[in-house]
Amino acid sequence: MQSNISLDASRSSAIEINKVLKNTYMLLSMTLAFSAVTAGVSMAMGLSHMAALVMTLVSFGLLFVVNKNADKASGIFWIFAFTGLMGASLGPMLNYYAAMPNGASLIMQALGGTALIFFALSGYALTSKKDFSFMGGFLMVGLIVAVIAMVANLFFQIPALSLAVSAAIIMIMSGLILFDTSRIIHGGETNYIRATVSLYLNIYNIFVHLLSLLGVFGSDD
Repeated sequence: MQSNISLDASRSSAIEINKVLKNTYMLLSMTLAFSAVTAGVSMAMGLSHMAALVMTLVSFGLLFVVNKNADKASGIFWIFAFTGLMGASLGPMLNYYAAMPNGASLIMQALGGTALIFFALSGYALTSKKDFSFMGGFLMVGLIVAVIAMVANLFFQIPALSLAVSAAIIMIMSGLILFDTSRIIHGGETNYIRATVSLYLNIYNIFVHLLSLLGVFGSDD
């Protein structure tokens, strides 16, 4: 009797986890597509870097709103508002790279590289079903150090440090893809809106910093 109850509970848990996974990837694909649209609109409008900064700051505020409303139906609206602004804030940066002789190629390489990293790591976490929760503390410390270095470089303007920070953030976000996907698989994250936000930010930051690296190394092509 006890084993039957445990088996039923295990099946119910597996069904719930699969539901969260399905909803997360569906919402993630929609928010990424929406971000691409808002980024395109932002590029077409020729928005300034100051406008991008304002949208980024508003997005940070919306991030708290999304998390607060993640268990409500309104959470869907807020996550699209958040990802829409994040996408739009990329407009000026994308226009900067697009103006380079090989700009379109750099942007496509960054998109392709980001997709490859995400699908490879997420696929590995899904198929191996390994628990990557042990990486949480290390990744958080690494992210804090990277952010401090990024802020410091706003004053020092050291090109080598900028490259190191971008490379470090790509590595950290790659680790977070494993960590966040693992949390969903093992029931550590049961809310698909919060799960989507986490994966979205990982992908967003990988793309931005990969494009930055490609822009430096590919500027002479």
